[in-house]
Amino acid sequence: MTKRIAGNGPVMGELNRRTMLKGMGGLGIAAAAGGFPQGAFASESLNYMCWEGYNAPSILEPFQKRNDATVSIDLITDSAGGFAKLAAGAYREFDLVSSDSPWIQRMGPAGFCRFIDDNDFAKQYSDFYPQFRAPFEPLQFDGKATGLPTRWGWVGPTVNTKFDKLETWSSYAPVFDAAYKDKICLLDWGDWPIMPLVLYAGINPYEELDQAALDEVRTVLRAAFKNTRAIVGDLAVAQKGLLDGSFRALIGGGTYCTSSLRLKGHDYIQSIVPDPKDGLKQGIIWMEATGLIDNGKDSKVAADFLKYIVSPAVAKELAITDATCNLVPNQKAEALFSDAEKSALQMDYMWTAWDNSQFHTVAPNIDDMLAIWQEELAAR
Repeated sequence: MTKRIAGNGPVMGELNRRTMLKGMGGLGIAAAAGGFPQGAFASESLNYMCWEGYNAPSILEPFQKRNDATVSIDLITDSAGGFAKLAAGAYREFDLVSSDSPWIQRMGPAGFCRFIDDNDFAKQYSDFYPQFRAPFEPLQFDGKATGLPTRWGWVGPTVNTKFDKLETWSSYAPVFDAAYKDKICLLDWGDWPIMPLVLYAGINPYEELDQAALDEVRTVLRAAFKNTRAIVGDLAVAQKGLLDGSFRALIGGGTYCTSSLRLKGHDYIQSIVPDPKDGLKQGIIWMEATGLIDNGKDSKVAADFLKYIVSPAVAKELAITDATCNLVPNQKAEALFSDAEKSALQMDYMWTAWDNSQFHTVAPNIDDMLAIWQEELAAR
């Protein structure tokens, strides 16, 4: 993540995922990844819309050589923007897209999804953890699969255990506690900091909200802003403050901004999921997925790429990149990780997080909540 909707939440590595490609042009840039020597011609060319990381040469080049194909990349900086571009007609130009899972699922009702036959991908599903095997509900539309999961993680408090105890963050209560005034950082990543605070208030943001609930959202955000030291969109700044103790916790990020720090040796940084509150799960599972686009070509090479991107060895490459480190759905890939990488990804905690989290979908009132966030931020 993911948004991962109008503001993309979890970011990559040391940069804000939504801004790292600003200046490279609009919703994305087209750039040939890998490719063939001048004068050589591939038998097929694929156009691929994806996040940074999926375009790594170590991922694309072996596929291109093996399949005598070229893969041209259009990098996206937010899922909503990429989806809007496709929906406006660009789907005719693309073969595949890797984005946040709600937007891959939405290609179904939008009418430009090339649905996959679960039987044709039985081998791929069998490699996945049981939680991701067919029929995988978050990527279903009208009983058909819109794509395959590729990376995932969770959103919860990111805590520096040199300065605070994890038990303190068994809920989001410290965000509103006067004892933590000026010790909290909210990440300015669209819906991602909003969702956890709304869950803590006892409101399920993934359900339709009435005006009373939206008024409560405003009250909660206003209280959080009042107690917060900083509202930061740049992950490098947030991470620096977390490491030096300026911030006791980051809210609205989770594993997407934790694993890369842990892999660098900062294993005292952890992302956890608070305990359920009044029966409402307080964590959020984000996921990226890859889907085929119905552009009229019905390309076999595109389907082969989808199988390739979720294979064990490639999943491992996709999990540990220069930009970010994330969990993958492929169970067989787990044997390929070093102990240090497993620790960085908090693999020993992942199913606890899964069991105590909501799965991220498109929230019906996300536009209302984002507007409230901006209004309260301006008035802060």
